[in-house]
Amino acid sequence: MPHAELSELLRRFGREECTHEPLYAALCGIAAADGGALALLAEAPPEQRKVNLLLAALHERVLAGAAPELAVYYRSAGGHCEPDSGLAPALAACLAREWPALVQQLRHGATQTNEIARGAAIWPALGDAAQATGARDLALLDFGCSAGLNLAVDHYALRYRDAQGAWHERGPAPDGRRAEIESLWLGGTPVPAAGWRIASRHGLDPAPVELADPARLRWLQACLWPHDGARRERLARAAAQLRSLPLVLTRSGDCVAAIEPWLQGLPAGVQPVLLTSWVLYYLSGAELARLRATVDALCRRHGLAWICGELPALSRQEGAPPPLPELPPGEVAASATLWTLRRAGAEGVTERVLGWSHPHGRWVAWCGAAGPG
Repeated sequence: MPHAELSELLRRFGREECTHEPLYAALCGIAAADGGALALLAEAPPEQRKVNLLLAALHERVLAGAAPELAVYYRSAGGHCEPDSGLAPALAACLAREWPALVQQLRHGATQTNEIARGAAIWPALGDAAQATGARDLALLDFGCSAGLNLAVDHYALRYRDAQGAWHERGPAPDGRRAEIESLWLGGTPVPAAGWRIASRHGLDPAPVELADPARLRWLQACLWPHDGARRERLARAAAQLRSLPLVLTRSGDCVAAIEPWLQGLPAGVQPVLLTSWVLYYLSGAELARLRATVDALCRRHGLAWICGELPALSRQEGAPPPLPELPPGEVAASATLWTLRRAGAEGVTERVLGWSHPHGRWVAWCGAAGPG
């Protein structure tokens, strides 16, 4: 990709995606005019040439203590400086000194945010899958699982605030130790309590994150945005919880091919549910087509249900997406996540829109059976 296109990619990301992160908005603008930063982004494979990968690689160097000039701007590293004229030379110094480590991340890394607050939408989606299939016991497979943190959604304390300001708690109660998720429920009846349980938890990833490895945990932290202390706290608590849960994370160079063996190894009486959340974005066109064809075949042969939360152009395979709800002040529509449920029925494999959410779960607008309407 020519540097001019990378420069525009950076500027657009800073303008559209960084409204809540002034540091990243400023860094994107500086990097768009910095030949070193553009050359670094160009080191990523085409399917991973994402601005957030570049930002995460820089953040990882800050958290590792290797970029003190930049650290003064990062809340996550104890910095308190606002973006100023010193930010550009600080970026240049980091690029010059940490080039080998940064190139390694861009060439071989992938953003693995595994945002736990997405559970605010995963919870009602699992309810819809259970209701649609008539199942109570769900076998959950997280495709592109990173550390597998979303496999523990039923162990996190969820609180939904409705339009009247009332709070509705789901899952276990907060206890000061478990991860806590708060979300605005836009309109309609709040999400019901669970009529389902996760009986089996399994994750697939080309490079699953071992939470006991400090460097791998630091990479997860680097994929979070520097100003957001609440997300850092959630991640730390969820990581501690996950270590005590029975689950399996499988490393696979071909995650699509690994779905059917997982299905064949499940015990009788469970409903298999595939979950993808902000992972299709990273697949090539050929990989996405293969995944969709494979899943449809497995829906027909094995009764698989697919919960998909992605940008609407990726999650919606049939027809146009429904209109977005009126969003809270300050929220942007560009990265709104559309959730769908795909499964086989009497009429073949069909797809149903479940609802919309913020990509990090700050708000949820539901139209599936487990939500309003």
